[in-house]
Amino acid sequence: MMETLTDILKSLDWSPLFISLKTGLVATLLCFIFGILTAGWVMGRKSGVRAVVDSILTLPMVLPPTASGFFLLLLFSKRRPLGMYMYDHFDIKVVQSWAGCVIAAFVISFPLMYRNARAAFEQVDINLIYAGRTLGMSDWKIFCKVVYPAARPGIASGTVLTFSRAIGEYGATSMLAGNIPGKTATISQRIAMVIQNGDYITAGIWVVIVMIIAFVIMLLMNLLAGRSGRSKVQW
Repeated sequence: MMETLTDILKSLDWSPLFISLKTGLVATLLCFIFGILTAGWVMGRKSGVRAVVDSILTLPMVLPPTASGFFLLLLFSKRRPLGMYMYDHFDIKVVQSWAGCVIAAFVISFPLMYRNARAAFEQVDINLIYAGRTLGMSDWKIFCKVVYPAARPGIASGTVLTFSRAIGEYGATSMLAGNIPGKTATISQRIAMVIQNGDYITAGIWVVIVMIIAFVIMLLMNLLAGRSGRSKVQW
C-alpha cells in the first residue's frame, strides 16, 4: 500500500493545485477591491435602492452554481455580443480558458466579500464619521482613515472566506471554463474526474490536500476573530 501511495505521489499531476491557488488568489483580489468599493457605495444609497442592489449582488449565493455558470456561459460565449466583442477586439476568450475560471470564482465568491464588508461597515460607530467631518476630512479620507481601519477585522474574515470559496468552486467553473488538464482543471474538478474513473486513492490524496488547505483557512479566520475580539479581562 505504501509503495502504491508513494508511486502515486511521484506521478501526481500537481497542476490542479497551482491552478486552484492561482485562481483563488486572483479572484479574491478582485473580490476584495470591488467588494469593498461596492459595499461602501451601497451604504450611501436609500433603503429601497439598497435592497434591490443587495438582492442582485447576493443572488449567486442562493442560486445553484451550475445556474450561475449557465448564465455566464450565455454571457461570454463567442456567439453572444459580449463574448464576440471581447474576442474580436481584445482577443480575449473566456469560455474554456483560465480567464473563465477566474470569472466563475469571482462571481460565486463575490457575495461573501460584499456581505462581510457591508456588515463590517455597518458596525462602525457613526460618531467617528461625524468627528472626521467636523475636522474637515473628505469622504474618501474618512473612508481610508476611519471607516476601513474600524472595519478591518470583518473585512479580513470576509477575505479569508472568499478565498476558501474561490478555490473550492466547481459548478460554475465546469460550465464556463470546462475541465482542461493543465489549463482549467482545478482540484474540485480533478476529484470528480478521478472518482468517475474509479481511482479512489488519487481522489483521497486530493481530498486530504483540500482538507489541509481548509484547516489552514479556518485557523487563520479564527486567529483573526480572536485577535479582534480579544478581551482585556484575563480569566
